[in-house]
Amino acid sequence: MKRVFDILLSLIALILFGFPLLFLMWQVRRKLGSPIFFRQVRPGLSGRPFRMNKFRTMTDARGLDGQMLPDAARLTPFGRFMRATSLDELPELWNVLKGDMSLVGPRPLLMEYLPLYSAEQTRRHDVRPGITGWAQVNGRNALSWEDKFRLDVWYVDHRSLWLDIRILLLTIRKVLARDGISAAGEATMPRFTGSQAEPER
Repeated sequence: MKRVFDILLSLIALILFGFPLLFLMWQVRRKLGSPIFFRQVRPGLSGRPFRMNKFRTMTDARGLDGQMLPDAARLTPFGRFMRATSLDELPELWNVLKGDMSLVGPRPLLMEYLPLYSAEQTRRHDVRPGITGWAQVNGRNALSWEDKFRLDVWYVDHRSLWLDIRILLLTIRKVLARDGISAAGEATMPRFTGSQAEPER
């Protein structure tokens, strides 16, 4: 039922947003250059890799040493607007239609994080990753990594069609409020380097 729900809603959204998507493609090309899309391999269901599509929000600016500048230096006002309104996520509807992702689920993170998860945190990959999720409507990037993963696993254990509908409605409210876009002192989120060690008992 969830997969049918994903297919129907993503197909309707792609049709409704057809012209806005074309306009955004033109704007990204004009303001940030090519490529228009940011494509990156991310872990999907059971950790299997897939290529995720997003609109590009950063420049390719590099320092004198040839290394890419930090996110904050490459994120333009236009890119910040795209992220704040979640418009950069719209191309992921194609990933949903293909079956790589779901509308609702834990956000797909970096492949390099996979060996850093605890056994409990790894359970976030028991479902397809989502465009939005329980962690996104409960703090988004303002949360710590541990809190995000705890909410992701909670979703895995309590997922249902009605919960998905609730999360989608809450997502609309969060996007309009532009809440939790970045962590304190960060352009987006700090890198995940592994969970805190459990205190000795």
